[in-house]
Amino acid sequence: MLNIEALKKTYPGGVQALKGISLEIPAGMFGLLGPNGAGKTTLMKILATLLEADAGAARMNGVDLINDKTSARGMLGYLPQEFGLYPTLTAEQTLDYFARLKGVTDKKERKRLMGALLERVNLADVRGQRVGGFSGGMRQRLGIAQALIGQPDLIIVDEPTAGLDPEERARFHNLLSESVGESAVVILSTHIVSDVSSLCSRMAIIRAGEILAACAPHEAVKRLANAVWEASVPREQVTALKARYRIISSRMSDGLMRLRVISKDGRAPGAEFTPATPTLEDYYLTQVGS
Repeated sequence: MLNIEALKKTYPGGVQALKGISLEIPAGMFGLLGPNGAGKTTLMKILATLLEADAGAARMNGVDLINDKTSARGMLGYLPQEFGLYPTLTAEQTLDYFARLKGVTDKKERKRLMGALLERVNLADVRGQRVGGFSGGMRQRLGIAQALIGQPDLIIVDEPTAGLDPEERARFHNLLSESVGESAVVILSTHIVSDVSSLCSRMAIIRAGEILAACAPHEAVKRLANAVWEASVPREQVTALKARYRIISSRMSDGLMRLRVISKDGRAPGAEFTPATPTLEDYYLTQVGS
């Protein structure tokens, strides 16, 4: 269990990135979902010991992640949003470099570890290729491999699927869910709702440095039971509907506006509306605004 208590961070210039964040994060995959600029990366960098908090605490397995950075780094695996690689190194040389940084000093042990990790992330066949020629998905798989060195108790993955095509995103989802042990706490920070719905058993939504909700994804969807409606209406009706209801999405189709609307009293917004099955994206947009 990772316990985060009242973490605060204000950057020079007065931007308050975190406004007293508190969370309890159990073992397993935990999704931190929020728009760009919500404070996700700031929180991840503080937990990864790369940024100082102004106030608050974070503890896991008896380790003070804020003040005991040496112990914290010993239990940490981290894949940052911008994962820098030396393009002239091969995949095997890259993992060897990270293994040295993580204290694996025995050459035979490093070789065994690199082989196992490259097999695990399906890069064994390209172990001798330079990473400068890797696709985005291959780079992310290599990033996961380095994050798993040392069997960390806390794994932080920041915006891992941004920029990946749908096929690579699905492959990354499968890899992450298959590679991480059940006892580790894994924090997946993302603005992509499907990442959380596909992978995470618990989640929190953050906006403007504050936690808006924390629950299981299926509980979030359940909260919108009988509240989501759809209809195609003339464009001139949209303004009046916006004044009365939360419109989740709107698009033009065959000369009409196709609307997805939240009506929390359980009543249809109009005779033309029919019930729709709620999704996690619906819930997310009700929290952060569409």
